[in-house]
Amino acid sequence: MIGLLDRPTKGKVFIDGIDTTKLNENKISSFRNKKLGFIFQFSNLLSDLTVLENVLLPRQIGGTNGSAEKDALALLKTVGLESQINKRANKISGGQAQRVAIARGLINYPSIVLADEPTGNLDSVTSEMVVQLMRSMAKKLNQTFIVVTHEPENFGVVDKIITIKDGRTFEEKQPSELEVIAWLI
Repeated sequence: MIGLLDRPTKGKVFIDGIDTTKLNENKISSFRNKKLGFIFQFSNLLSDLTVLENVLLPRQIGGTNGSAEKDALALLKTVGLESQINKRANKISGGQAQRVAIARGLINYPSIVLADEPTGNLDSVTSEMVVQLMRSMAKKLNQTFIVVTHEPENFGVVDKIITIKDGRTFEEKQPSELEVIAWLI
């Protein structure tokens, strides 16, 4: 619901004070592109595009190219991939693809970033770098990261933990070994 991919059958979804349930499909698409970033469990890169082109895609879709290339290059440098910008997405490793997906999810500087297992396919060193990147972006740009993970130990101290078990949610102060942990960084 937060990603505006589904509409609620009851209730409303407010993001940045806007009742998104009142938006038509075109406005939802525009709102999603500007306010939400997505980091999928599997990178979902377009294999025929270069690393740089994949990161630039959300800006091109939104029609806000301004400083897009400069911003994309800065993000790719931050995730350690500045040397890979001209490679096709199908020619990089899985860990590199995930870091490209993270840069793509951040390119529009969204208010909320929804991350599904963002470190699931990464080695421990790269995982730590990704977590630190998300923390610094959250602080620097006042972003909220909602992270779903089965590896809560990778995220350390977070603002809020919501544990989901058997379709029910409840809060805990410390991570547990339950099914899914959603972290608000």
